[in-house]
Amino acid sequence: MNTRLLTAATRILTRTLPGIEISSRRLIQKPIIFPSAYLQHRHQSTMETAKSAADQLANPAKKLKIEQKTIGTHNGAFHADEALAVYLLRLTPTYKDSPVVRSRDPPTLEACDIIVDVTGVCDHTKHFDHHQRTFTETFSDKHVTRLSSAGLIYKYFGKEIISLKTDIEVNDPRVEILYQKLYTEFIEAIDANDNGISAFPTSAGSPAFSEKGITLPSMVGGLNPRWNETITDEISNSQFEKASKLMGDVFVDKLDYYSKAWLPAREIVVNAVKKRFETDPSGKIINLGISCPWKEHLFNVEEEEGIKGETLYTLYSDGKGWRIQAVSISKDSFENRKGLPEKWRGVRDEDLSGLTGIDGCVFVHASGFIGGNKTYEGALEMAKRAVAE
Repeated sequence: MNTRLLTAATRILTRTLPGIEISSRRLIQKPIIFPSAYLQHRHQSTMETAKSAADQLANPAKKLKIEQKTIGTHNGAFHADEALAVYLLRLTPTYKDSPVVRSRDPPTLEACDIIVDVTGVCDHTKHFDHHQRTFTETFSDKHVTRLSSAGLIYKYFGKEIISLKTDIEVNDPRVEILYQKLYTEFIEAIDANDNGISAFPTSAGSPAFSEKGITLPSMVGGLNPRWNETITDEISNSQFEKASKLMGDVFVDKLDYYSKAWLPAREIVVNAVKKRFETDPSGKIINLGISCPWKEHLFNVEEEEGIKGETLYTLYSDGKGWRIQAVSISKDSFENRKGLPEKWRGVRDEDLSGLTGIDGCVFVHASGFIGGNKTYEGALEMAKRAVAE
């Protein structure tokens, strides 16, 4: 036993057994004799305490291992939702590098610090299961999709995770924007898939092709051990870790894109909307300046500003010239609030300039959703004419 550890053990014994002379040399050379069974018991307990203290000083990693929190989930076939739920938890400081215990044995699971996708209980603190018949929780009142274990963990840990991964304060409005975006664009589909909810109504009939081989849930399912090969807990748990990493890598990639590419475009849209009357007195045209993911931001900003549906055209540079693009009636719609004039559609270059009387025209798409001009002034004039018609 080295001097530092021996000193620590001696101090603990001295505090616990006042009146009894204890030295480092005595602790090494011969046992301490106590006058009664009580003191003998106390000596044994104290020696164990001292040994534990010395052991923790000598092996800090062992202390960490003892205190490390564990994540519980079910064994057997795994799915995309709990694979992602486990990965999300490991992105938090509380569960960073936590081991996963996969079991359906209640005492084994209850020994874990947090449990996902099993037990039939959801208390939002330790148990996060969604399989019980009484469970109806959704992400918010704007969503109708029932949560899976992935959605549950994201709902209650998502903002913390986003803040940590982006270095943005958790109360910053940008975290809320990313939180909503990631759920709508990624997590909700995992929830729906695990709960057996189709994106299409049954009246839509059979799909034109099968997408089972390319969806994330199907890829996770394919990582399960095969029915006709030897299956052990070690093999199953190893495959689960692969599935968790697959789901987690996609989540992290999406968060990286939305925080570093999609979100910065919002400020461009906000400024363009503020200056819309400088661009054109009608207020129906905005100048973004550059090509960026603007559409969803525009709908959100319009709603925030109380001008929903008022913007008809956006202008932006494509690096070679300028584009004029019609605003659709919704984020995913191909129908426009007001398409470019019918007579311009499908016409190009000099023919289009002759038809419009505007120099530098390049094209107008046959559907009327987009057009081009060599200069900003030309694109703006095309937009003004389109508004007036």
